[in-house]
Amino acid sequence: MNPADLSGPILIVEDDRNTAALVATYLQREGFITLQEHDGAQALATARREKPGFVILDLMLPGLDGWEICRELRKVSEVPILMLTAREEEIDRVLGLSLGADDYVVKPFSPRELVERVKAILRRVRPAASLESGTLQHDGLTLDPDKHRVTVDGQTVALTAVEYKLLHALMRAPGRVLSREELLNRLYDHGESVIDRVVDVHIGKLRQKLGDDPNAPLYIHTVRGFGYRFADDGGD
Repeated sequence: MNPADLSGPILIVEDDRNTAALVATYLQREGFITLQEHDGAQALATARREKPGFVILDLMLPGLDGWEICRELRKVSEVPILMLTAREEEIDRVLGLSLGADDYVVKPFSPRELVERVKAILRRVRPAASLESGTLQHDGLTLDPDKHRVTVDGQTVALTAVEYKLLHALMRAPGRVLSREELLNRLYDHGESVIDRVVDVHIGKLRQKLGDDPNAPLYIHTVRGFGYRFADDGGD
């Protein structure tokens, strides 16, 4: 990922000024432009004003916490968000991902590792360049890789990069069951430690946006204990 390709600066939201400065230094060494905020309410205002190309977001903040900031940003933007958390409980990670975060890092962390996570996320949010072209369609749902656009009954659906890649992978193999592990490998660089439930969280969000009822799915079917499959051409 070339930092020059980023649409805006990286906003670092961290109440510990030393940590924020350290992260900024490592990112700047890689050519990224950074902004820092240490208060939740001010960070949200800065994000709305500056329109960053990436957000590194601590969960425990004065003013507004990271959960609320993520929730508010996702109402208006698909900017990549990397959450920082001092707690290792799985439920916190799942909640963060369910709110729309792209990944998380548990404190304490290596600044070099964090920079590599940022780069990995940025590679993932530009999937169109590496995906095969060719419009995919099924029952009112259309995915156009050339335009990086998804529509349902002619209405554009705003997907995150992860949701887009999941849908593309499933639509390219209608009727074929894709395991959670296989889907994870398509979403994340090999070697990253990611919990299986991340796929379930993103599939749930994707279904909501497509208007796909999991109890009577038109598009994405759950294969319990294994993974997911996209409906075949017969409409199953």
